[in-house]
Amino acid sequence: MGQDRKAQERMSPRFGETRRHDQVYRRRAGAYAVLLRGRDVLLTHQAEPVPEFQLPGGGLDPGESPLRALHREVWEETGWSIAPLRRLGTFRRFTYMPEYDLWAEKHCRIYLARPVRRLGPPAEPGHTALWLPVAEAVARLANDGDRHFLQRLAHGLGL
Repeated sequence: MGQDRKAQERMSPRFGETRRHDQVYRRRAGAYAVLLRGRDVLLTHQAEPVPEFQLPGGGLDPGESPLRALHREVWEETGWSIAPLRRLGTFRRFTYMPEYDLWAEKHCRIYLARPVRRLGPPAEPGHTALWLPVAEAVARLANDGDRHFLQRLAHGLGL
Protein backbone atom coordinates (compact mmCIF):
# COMPACT_ATOMS: atom_id res chain seq x y z
CA MET A 1 0.00 0.00 0.00
CA GLY A 2 1.35 3.43 -0.89
CA GLN A 3 2.20 6.08 1.68
CA ASP A 4 -0.67 8.32 0.48
CA ARG A 5 -3.21 5.54 1.02
CA LYS A 6 -1.85 4.81 4.52
CA ALA A 7 -2.01 8.50 5.44
CA GLN A 8 -5.54 8.73 4.06
CA GLU A 9 -6.68 5.73 6.15
CA ARG A 10 -5.16 7.26 9.31
CA MET A 11 -7.20 10.39 8.53
CA SER A 12 -10.47 8.42 8.16
CA PRO A 13 -13.09 9.28 10.76
CA ARG A 14 -13.14 7.03 13.80
CA PHE A 15 -16.36 5.74 15.31
CA GLY A 16 -17.01 3.76 18.47
CA GLU A 17 -14.60 2.97 21.24
CA THR A 18 -11.37 4.91 21.65
CA ARG A 19 -8.10 3.10 21.12
CA ARG A 20 -6.89 1.41 24.28
CA HIS A 21 -3.18 2.07 24.68
CA ASP A 22 -2.73 -1.05 26.81
CA GLN A 23 -3.98 -3.22 23.92
CA VAL A 24 -2.30 -4.45 20.76
CA TYR A 25 -4.58 -4.19 17.72
CA ARG A 26 -4.30 -6.03 14.43
CA ARG A 27 -5.21 -4.04 11.33
CA ARG A 28 -8.22 -5.58 9.57
CA ALA A 29 -9.47 -4.14 6.29
CA GLY A 30 -13.06 -4.77 5.25
CA ALA A 31 -15.64 -3.85 2.64
CA TYR A 32 -19.34 -3.26 3.39
CA ALA A 33 -22.39 -2.45 1.25
CA VAL A 34 -25.40 -0.21 1.46
CA LEU A 35 -27.96 -2.04 -0.69
CA LEU A 36 -31.04 0.02 -1.43
CA ARG A 37 -34.31 -1.12 -2.98
CA GLY A 38 -36.73 1.78 -3.07
CA ARG A 39 -36.93 3.10 0.49
CA ASP A 40 -35.62 -0.13 2.04
CA VAL A 41 -32.10 -1.27 2.80
CA LEU A 42 -30.77 -4.83 3.10
CA LEU A 43 -29.13 -5.61 6.43
CA THR A 44 -27.75 -8.79 7.83
CA HIS A 45 -28.52 -9.95 11.35
CA GLN A 46 -25.68 -11.91 12.90
CA ALA A 47 -26.91 -14.17 15.70
CA GLU A 48 -23.53 -14.95 17.32
CA PRO A 49 -21.23 -14.24 19.05
CA VAL A 50 -23.13 -10.99 19.73
CA PRO A 51 -26.57 -10.60 18.14
CA GLU A 52 -26.52 -7.48 15.99
CA PHE A 53 -27.67 -5.85 12.76
CA GLN A 54 -24.92 -4.89 10.31
CA LEU A 55 -24.34 -3.66 6.81
CA PRO A 56 -23.47 -6.79 4.84
CA GLY A 57 -19.76 -7.23 4.27
CA GLY A 58 -16.64 -8.21 6.09
CA GLY A 59 -12.91 -8.67 6.13
CA LEU A 60 -10.62 -9.07 3.16
CA ASP A 61 -8.91 -12.43 2.81
CA PRO A 62 -5.13 -12.38 2.09
CA GLY A 63 -4.55 -11.16 -1.47
CA GLU A 64 -8.23 -10.32 -1.99
CA SER A 65 -9.30 -6.95 -3.40
CA PRO A 66 -11.95 -4.89 -1.57
CA LEU A 67 -14.49 -5.34 -4.39
CA ARG A 68 -13.95 -9.11 -4.56
CA ALA A 69 -14.38 -9.32 -0.78
CA LEU A 70 -17.53 -7.20 -1.03
CA HIS A 71 -19.13 -9.58 -3.55
CA ARG A 72 -18.14 -12.65 -1.51
CA GLU A 73 -19.20 -11.29 1.87
CA VAL A 74 -22.55 -9.93 0.67
CA TRP A 75 -23.35 -13.28 -0.94
CA GLU A 76 -22.29 -15.21 2.19
CA GLU A 77 -24.30 -13.00 4.57
CA THR A 78 -27.40 -12.25 2.48
CA GLY A 79 -27.57 -14.67 -0.48
CA TRP A 80 -27.68 -11.74 -2.94
CA SER A 81 -25.46 -10.93 -5.91
CA ILE A 82 -24.63 -7.24 -6.28
CA ALA A 83 -23.30 -4.61 -8.63
CA PRO A 84 -21.11 -2.06 -6.80
CA LEU A 85 -21.90 1.50 -7.85
CA ARG A 86 -19.51 3.74 -5.93
CA ARG A 87 -17.45 4.05 -2.79
CA LEU A 88 -19.13 6.18 -0.14
CA GLY A 89 -16.16 6.48 2.20
CA THR A 90 -14.03 4.84 4.85
CA PHE A 91 -14.03 4.81 8.62
CA ARG A 92 -11.98 3.21 11.38
CA ARG A 93 -13.04 1.57 14.59
CA PHE A 94 -11.23 -0.19 17.40
CA THR A 95 -13.04 -3.26 18.65
CA TYR A 96 -12.73 -6.70 20.14
CA MET A 97 -13.86 -9.46 17.75
CA PRO A 98 -14.84 -12.40 20.00
CA GLU A 99 -15.37 -14.77 17.06
CA TYR A 100 -11.62 -14.44 16.32
CA ASP A 101 -10.41 -13.65 19.87
CA LEU A 102 -8.83 -10.57 18.29
CA TRP A 103 -8.49 -6.89 19.10
CA ALA A 104 -8.79 -5.17 15.73
CA GLU A 105 -8.30 -1.75 14.21
CA LYS A 106 -10.92 -2.12 11.50
CA HIS A 107 -10.64 -0.07 8.32
CA CYS A 108 -14.14 -0.22 6.85
CA ARG A 109 -14.72 0.75 3.21
CA ILE A 110 -18.40 1.49 2.57
CA TYR A 111 -19.86 1.10 -0.92
CA LEU A 112 -23.23 1.86 -2.44
CA ALA A 113 -24.24 -1.23 -4.41
CA ARG A 114 -27.26 -2.39 -6.34
CA PRO A 115 -28.86 -5.70 -5.34
CA VAL A 116 -29.00 -7.73 -8.57
CA ARG A 117 -30.51 -11.10 -7.72
CA ARG A 118 -31.25 -13.27 -4.72
CA LEU A 119 -29.29 -16.47 -5.29
CA GLY A 120 -30.55 -18.24 -2.18
CA PRO A 121 -30.45 -17.99 1.60
CA PRO A 122 -27.34 -16.68 3.36
CA ALA A 123 -24.48 -19.19 3.11
CA GLU A 124 -22.91 -18.11 6.39
CA PRO A 125 -24.42 -19.84 9.44
CA GLY A 126 -26.14 -17.54 11.90
CA HIS A 127 -26.90 -14.77 9.38
CA THR A 128 -30.34 -13.62 8.32
CA ALA A 129 -30.92 -11.09 5.53
CA LEU A 130 -33.65 -8.52 6.18
CA TRP A 131 -35.06 -5.67 4.09
CA LEU A 132 -35.94 -2.81 6.44
CA PRO A 133 -37.13 0.78 5.93
CA VAL A 134 -34.09 3.06 6.04
CA ALA A 135 -35.13 4.82 9.27
CA GLU A 136 -35.63 1.49 11.06
CA ALA A 137 -32.32 0.18 9.69
CA VAL A 138 -30.47 3.25 10.99
CA ALA A 139 -31.95 2.68 14.45
CA ARG A 140 -31.00 -1.02 14.48
CA LEU A 141 -27.43 -0.88 13.11
CA ALA A 142 -24.93 -1.93 15.76
CA ASN A 143 -22.09 0.44 14.96
CA ASP A 144 -21.92 4.20 14.61
CA GLY A 145 -19.88 4.09 11.39
CA ASP A 146 -22.48 2.02 9.52
CA ARG A 147 -25.20 4.35 10.86
CA HIS A 148 -23.28 7.45 9.77
CA PHE A 149 -22.89 6.34 6.16
CA LEU A 150 -26.47 5.09 5.83
CA GLN A 151 -27.90 8.30 7.35
CA ARG A 152 -25.72 10.50 5.14
CA LEU A 153 -26.72 8.61 1.98
CA ALA A 154 -30.42 8.56 2.92
CA HIS A 155 -30.37 12.30 3.62
CA GLY A 156 -28.65 13.00 0.28
CA LEU A 157 -31.26 10.90 -1.55
CA GLY A 158 -34.18 12.43 0.36
CA LEU A 159 -35.17 9.12 1.98
